[in-house]
Formats: sequence, structure tokens, C-alpha cells
Amino acid sequence: MDPARRVVLIEDDDAFRQTLQRSLELAGFQVASYGDAESALAGLGAEPVSVVLTDLRLPNADGLAVLARVKARDADLPVVLMTGHGDIPTAIEAIRSGAYEFLEKPFSRERLLAVVSRASDRHTLVLENRQLKRQLAASSGISEVLRGDSPAMRQLRDLVLRLAPTPVDVLVQGETGTGKELVARCLHDFSRRMGNFVAVNCAAIPENLFESELFGHEAGAFTGAGKQRIGKFEHAKNGTLFLDEIEAMPLALQAKVLRVLQEREVERLGSNKPIRLDFRVVAATKVDLKDLSERGLFRPDLFYRLNVAALHVPPLRDRLGDVISLLEVFAHQAALRFDMPVPPLTSEFHEQLLGNPWPGNVRELKSCAERLVLGLPLFVDAQAASGSARSFDESMAMIERSLLEAALRRHGGQVKEVARELRMNLATTYRKLKALNIDTADYKADGEG
Repeated sequence: MDPARRVVLIEDDDAFRQTLQRSLELAGFQVASYGDAESALAGLGAEPVSVVLTDLRLPNADGLAVLARVKARDADLPVVLMTGHGDIPTAIEAIRSGAYEFLEKPFSRERLLAVVSRASDRHTLVLENRQLKRQLAASSGISEVLRGDSPAMRQLRDLVLRLAPTPVDVLVQGETGTGKELVARCLHDFSRRMGNFVAVNCAAIPENLFESELFGHEAGAFTGAGKQRIGKFEHAKNGTLFLDEIEAMPLALQAKVLRVLQEREVERLGSNKPIRLDFRVVAATKVDLKDLSERGLFRPDLFYRLNVAALHVPPLRDRLGDVISLLEVFAHQAALRFDMPVPPLTSEFHEQLLGNPWPGNVRELKSCAERLVLGLPLFVDAQAASGSARSFDESMAMIERSLLEAALRRHGGQVKEVARELRMNLATTYRKLKALNIDTADYKADGEG
């Protein structure tokens, strides 16, 4: 079924719904028609869709509820509302909330087809753009660096690829061990910058050396400055300066760093000559900089200067579906390094891995993989921190989720193939996917919508 020609139609007036369906089908569209919102929303996602055409006034859930549910599932799927004259203000408000267009009743067949065709064409472009992004990410190798098939990681990779070619400074936020420096390196590697990637850990530099480290100095600028030194800003010329743990930067220095970011020029200590520089700054933090700025612990003007483009690296506990696949990658890397085989992952290992809260995030998971290959207990304390606190049903649900998501990745979201591999009937597979709130669209292969 061609997703570019499939319309979901929701209209409670049977005669009017049949007329609309006939008009759309004569124009070459495939139509799935429903008399109420609940039935339509229950069937949404079973097949690729290009347009949702819904009446505003429906029994129980109305067209606005349909709009909200569709946008929560796929923000780019066009929703066209059909309204009476008295509902136009509501329809206009719905446009502001993300609806594609509204049709005021009565409308002509030509008007119907024009709006639906335009919406369908727009969605086709969106799908093509998504496929190009996936191909770009695959060819560029970013998925080998920022690993994970969860929606959060896919969105992060898309944003990195979108921001990388631009000159904008970026703020990367995330807990310890989530991979903020990897994100910064990808922003540099997938940009057009030919200069260095220069990493500075703001928490590791003594306060009295901070200014010299960043700005450099001339010979004789202060006691002990025997020769000229190039600072980190200059070293990052035509490249990227990565300021990790920027919340640790002394307040007195933040004003000078802000000026460098605004003017794109630096003066070495002991010199009055400004040096023009082209560089990008990527700052990383594990804390809420806005909260720090409100409490006077970080300069608000520097925060807002850095916060033009912000990326959030999700903690591992929010993407448990990636745990097993990441562990397998890290285990194979460890096996090559230690020249040892990779032990099989038993259901007990699955339960321990999926029951852990992962305070150390990906860095902690990598250590677990190394201990697995070395034949040591997965966790330092010999058990997942929260394993004993979980019920049997919760543990089984985690294992089922892990197995289903791994199979969906292998088969590009094809539920029939997943059911065949896991030796389950199709109805049971769909029931478990629904119960675990797993959206198969997140695992579709390129070009399948």
C-alpha cells in the first residue's frame, strides 16, 4: 500500500462519510473510514498513512482530541479538520496547534481533493526527507558513534546532523556518563570545519591558570611566563572548542568568555592586540544552568548566549531498549581488547541489566560489558542495584521488551518476521507490543514510512 495515497477518514454522518470516501477513492486515494475517533485512533499505526481527515464535532472524543493524539504519535502527519461555520474560530486555533488545514462545510469536491492532495504531497516530502537523513546518518557513520535505536537517540542524531554544518554554538546537557563529549565530537566531525577539536575540562583547571589556558599569554606576561603560549581559543581556530563541565568555570572569567563569544576575537595575556578567530563553542553541563543563573552561580547572559541551540543526551534509564544492543557492542570491543570470547547473555543477565537504574549511564554499561567478558559479576556489588525490588511481572515485562525490541531492530519493524523468529502467533505479538507500548514505526526500515 502506497503511504503517499492513504487517507484516514473520520466522520460520524454515514451518508456524508460514504460520499467523501467515494470522492477520494475516485481520485486514486485509498481510504480507511471510521464513524468515531476511538476506532480510528485504535487502528492508526497499523498501516502507513499520509493524511488524517476528521470532522471537528464527533461523539465522545472530538477532532481536537484526534489532532492531539496524531501529533503525539507523528508530529509531521497532516491533519485536516472539517468544520461547520460556527466552528471556524476553533478550527483556526487548531491550525495554531498543528492542524494542516480546515474545510468549512459545505465544501466542493474540488476543494476537498485540492487540500488532501496538497497535504499528501507535503507528507511525501517529509518521508523522503526522513529517508535522506537516515541515509546520510548511515553513510556518515554517526550511528556507529551515537549508538541506540530508541526514538530519543534517533532524534538526537538528526539534530546533530542538522546543527553540525551551521556556525551556531551549542549547549549539550546530560547526566554524567551519557556521552556528551561524543555529541560534541560528532558536531565537529560532521561539520565543514578543518581546524582542531579542542577539549577543555573546566572542572580540572586551577582557577589561577584558567585565563592563561583559554586566552594564552605573551612572554613575560606574569611571573613564570618565559615564552609565548597559544591558548585554547586560538588552538581551536577554524575548529571546535569543547568546554566540558562549564558550570565549574569561575564567575570572574565568564564575562571575558562571553565577550570572546560575542566578538569572535581574543587577546592574549600581556597583549593589547585582538586576534580575530573563527571557531565554534560546544559547552557541556550535567546541571541545570538556568537554575544556577537564577541563583547567581552562573552568569545569565552567558547562559542565554550558549542556549541558542541546546541538545539533551537522554540517560540510559530512559532508553532501556538500547541496553542490550549497547552491551553487545561493548562486549565485542572488550573481547577484542582482552582476546577473550563473549559469554552468552542469559535471561538472568537480561533481568539484571534491565533492572538497574544506571546512575553511571553508558559509561557504567561499558564497564559491565568488560566485567562480563572477564567472567566477573556484572555489577561491582554483584547484583543490579534495584533487581531485588522488582516484582516477577516487572522483570518479565523488561525481558519481553528487550527481546521484542531487539527482534524489531533486526527485521526493520516487520511484526510478522518478529513473530516468526520468537515463535509466537501474530495476535499474541501484537498484544504484547501494545501492552508494552512499543511503536513498530520506530523500527521501520528506510523507505517504509
